[in-house]
Amino acid sequence: MLKQRVITAVALLALLAVVLGSGSLLAFHLTLAIFFGAACWEALRLFDVRRALPLALVAAVLLPWLADRAPAEWVPLAGLCVLLWTLRFLPALKFGLPPTGGARGGLFTAIYLLALFGCFISIAALWQRSTLFVVSAMAIVWVADIGAYFAGRALGRHKLAPAISPGKTWEGVVGGMLAVILLAGGAALTPALAASFPAQLLNAYGWTLWVMMICAMVAASVVGDLFESMMKRRAGIKDSSALLPGHGGVLDRIDALIPSMPLAFLLSSQMATPFQ
Repeated sequence: MLKQRVITAVALLALLAVVLGSGSLLAFHLTLAIFFGAACWEALRLFDVRRALPLALVAAVLLPWLADRAPAEWVPLAGLCVLLWTLRFLPALKFGLPPTGGARGGLFTAIYLLALFGCFISIAALWQRSTLFVVSAMAIVWVADIGAYFAGRALGRHKLAPAISPGKTWEGVVGGMLAVILLAGGAALTPALAASFPAQLLNAYGWTLWVMMICAMVAASVVGDLFESMMKRRAGIKDSSALLPGHGGVLDRIDALIPSMPLAFLLSSQMATPFQ
């Protein structure tokens, strides 16, 4: 299992490096489309939707065309996604998910797919600023996850959501936030990284709001992780799929990005050099 995880991780990192390093908009959008289609397929299966594959293929085909539009056109979608996570998906962690069938289940599925679409559109929009900008925004989520893992293992005592994800602790969440604040703060003060997301966020909002916004992004990533865990528990499965050997499915890898990337895009839209 460990060997598979390492091989898959290296392959994904190599793919990411090639696509981002190429600077090709077409290559970037096609890669996004593949992962978006895979994520839609997994989500539709989790929500017990029939004909998940053809629906996911349609979504993958449409994404490059939609992502090619001016980023400023998608700012309202990012705001809507932030509201959906705050007002609908976050409360679901306490009150549970609706049944997969019927009108309620269908509506819930639709708004989750909208949130998933908003995540990928936000990544595409962030990339239009620069590769460094989008990678440094996603790195906030990755660092939070790594920091939470080690802090939770070393200090974890108080369970965060034992009925959903027994391994997560409040100490882990705090540890992840502190790790992000330290590393992102260092990046924001490094001249060579002046074009990064943390640095631009600091320039736009100042230290007090910067810390609050960084913590909000980490909190959003935790909610996304817990929400996907809840969906898998309802479906009675461990992984969203087996598309990524040793890692599970695409949703298992991007669950924390789904609520945090629209928030990053929304914050970016208010910076001194707004999206055009």
